[in-house]
Amino acid sequence: KVLIDVPRSDLAEELAQSETKIQVLQDTLQQVLDRREEERQSRQLLELYLEALKTEDSILSRVAEPQAAPRKEMDVVDTGTTSTDSSATTALSDQVLAALKEKPAPELCLDSQDLELVLKEDAAALASALGWDKQKAGALQEACDQELSKRLKQVQALHSLRSASKGKKTLP
Repeated sequence: KVLIDVPRSDLAEELAQSETKIQVLQDTLQQVLDRREEERQSRQLLELYLEALKTEDSILSRVAEPQAAPRKEMDVVDTGTTSTDSSATTALSDQVLAALKEKPAPELCLDSQDLELVLKEDAAALASALGWDKQKAGALQEACDQELSKRLKQVQALHSLRSASKGKKTLP
C-alpha cells in the first residue's frame, strides 16, 4: 500500500528505474490489493451463507420437532363456560402469556408457532388475559404478524439459496 501511495517520480528515482516500470509495478500492486479485498469479501459472503444454512436447518428441525415430541403444555378445552379466567379465554400457555406481559418486544422472544397462536387469538380475549386494553393487544398482534412475516420471508430466501446451490459441489 505504501509503495502504491509513493509518488511515481520519487519511487523511480529511489529504485533507479524508469517511471513506466514504476507505473507497471504500482498497477500490479494495486491489482494484488484489489484481489485480496475481493477474496476477503467472498469469504465473508460464504460464511454468511453457511450460517444461513445452519439457521435454516435449526428452524426446520424446530418445525419438525413438535410432531416428534409434543409440547408439555396442555391444550385448552372449550367447556362452554363464560368464566373470565385466562386459561378459559385463551389457548395461550402461561409461559407465552408471561413473555407477552414482561418482555419489551415479546414477538422477538416467541417461536413461530407461538406467534401463530397469538395471531389466531381473539383480540378481546388476548387483552383480557393480559389485563390490557384491546388497542394494545391489537398492536401486539400486529407486531407478531410482522415478525412472523419477516421470518417466513427469511425461510423463503434460504430455500431460494438452497435451490440455487443444488447441483453444485457440496460445501464443507
